[in-house]
Amino acid sequence: MKEQRALDILQSLVDGVDPSTGEELAPGSIFQKVDVLRALLAGVAALEAVAARAQRRANLPGNVGRAWSAEEEALLVDAFKCGESPAEIAVRHARTLRAIEARLEKLGLITAEQRTTSTRYVRAASGRASRS
Repeated sequence: MKEQRALDILQSLVDGVDPSTGEELAPGSIFQKVDVLRALLAGVAALEAVAARAQRRANLPGNVGRAWSAEEEALLVDAFKCGESPAEIAVRHARTLRAIEARLEKLGLITAEQRTTSTRYVRAASGRASRS
């Protein structure tokens, strides 16, 4: 079943309407119980979150999450040393500006203070990355 169809069915039930016929549900229906309504609303929220996440991912550049090859890294360094901006490099490499700046920082070509984006992770005392 498609997520949108499931969402439509759950929303109909929350609204007290039979999703098959469009008729109002009978008074005292199980769907009018508080716990059942809360469960249906949780399902609606979960499906909406999945749809929103998919929409955000669809708008990301093509190479998001892919490992850097040695060749791509060399092209990045060359472009940066030739004066190309990180934003221009990001477009050409199909990566986010954050990814470009993080890689430039990792390579020692910029400092954390020179970044226009913030890092998602900070180093914990143990040396492992943790969410900030």
